[in-house]
Amino acid sequence: MRSKVIGAVSLAVAAVGLFAATAPAFAQQKTITVWWGKGFYRSEDDALIETIKKFEAKTGIKVELSQYAIQDMIPKTVAALDAGTVPDVAYSDSYDVQAQGKWAYEGKLEDLTDVMEPIKDRFVQNTLDASILYNDVTKKKAYYGFPLKQQSMHVEIWNDMLEKAGFKLSDIPTDWAGYWTFWCDKVQPGIRKATGQRIYGVGQPMGVESTDAFQSFYTFMDAYHVKLVDDDGKLLVDDPKVRENLIGALKDYTDTYIKGCTPPSSTTWKDPDNNVAFHNKTIVMTHNFTISIAAKWFEDSQNQALTQEQRDAGKKAYEQDIVTASFPKAPDGSTIRYRSDVKTGLVFTAAKNKAEAKQFISFLLQEENVRPYIEGALGRWFPVTKESQASPFWQADKHRKAVYAQFTGGTAAFDFTKNWKFTILNNENVWAKAMNRVVSEKVPVDKAVDELIARIKQVAG
Repeated sequence: MRSKVIGAVSLAVAAVGLFAATAPAFAQQKTITVWWGKGFYRSEDDALIETIKKFEAKTGIKVELSQYAIQDMIPKTVAALDAGTVPDVAYSDSYDVQAQGKWAYEGKLEDLTDVMEPIKDRFVQNTLDASILYNDVTKKKAYYGFPLKQQSMHVEIWNDMLEKAGFKLSDIPTDWAGYWTFWCDKVQPGIRKATGQRIYGVGQPMGVESTDAFQSFYTFMDAYHVKLVDDDGKLLVDDPKVRENLIGALKDYTDTYIKGCTPPSSTTWKDPDNNVAFHNKTIVMTHNFTISIAAKWFEDSQNQALTQEQRDAGKKAYEQDIVTASFPKAPDGSTIRYRSDVKTGLVFTAAKNKAEAKQFISFLLQEENVRPYIEGALGRWFPVTKESQASPFWQADKHRKAVYAQFTGGTAAFDFTKNWKFTILNNENVWAKAMNRVVSEKVPVDKAVDELIARIKQVAG
């Protein structure tokens, strides 16, 4: 559903005509169009709208803001590109994963170096790197996007359910094999015996329409040190070691399903579904590419539209019952280096008001504006600026501290930042398709991996 907000108020066309005779300067006032993915929480959208009001008051430039559901942003943007009617500024959580690299390669994105270069020292390096992409028209790399926020992988656990199953947090193994065996062979039978309910130890996202599935599988690949491309984007999948480690990662990922430790429906899950299963307490743990699961309960605790009992339940869940944790050690005993997905906004070369669009971006990225927007997401997004990362917000509770620790421990970029054709593979979700070949079609893991490698070579070679 489309939500449209016209900032501080762009008056109706009729009103402009009414005052044109007496106020010609008003009639000539600049207006920029901004398309933005709708926030997960109202506080995100409120912070964005407040920044827009401040920008309008300072510059006299009017902002026409249209917000859309994330799943609608790519189709709408593609249609606008085809029609030549693009917005002046656009942001979607899905741009970087599904389209930005391709659009940069094709010369459809405006170079934002003049915006980013003067302020780059304020940003953490990995977020800058994710915004520097190759343009095959100009034959150069540049800032074809501006970094706004980032996300990474976390594990969410119901500690009260773990205790009901007869275990405590200190019982969770830290070695790779022992960790997954613990949830399947100990916690799941324990919680079922204690409750008499068909509860699953793990929520393992596997749906082809789920970004959680490919992001989670990347973590399994990273546990096995799978490197699909080099820093220049050249494929490495012909290396026999890559194949061997891919087999290990896919076997471990699908074994959870084959052993009956994740709900049968997880093969068709979309992104919200593991959250829903967790909230409904039909699973004890899941891995998720933000802490939106925990943050939902925090939001409940603050929501004055809920009853006091519901707010208290939210507070207890957030502060006591839910734990945000990390993955175990990799199979070789090393610590997994998590992927960071840096979310970026764009200006298209076909935009009509590029100078004013860049003014807006520069204003938005000022610390006093970008920080309330990121923190309005209640920990779901991590900042891209050094100053915001040092904000007390990230030390306020155990969940945010866990996020802070993972990011400051060092992250790696996704392959699509090095080879844009991986956005096609992500759109297809070849990773989840390989999982489903194994669990639904009973294809041997090694054959599914060979098919996966062949598709990677066909698309990204």
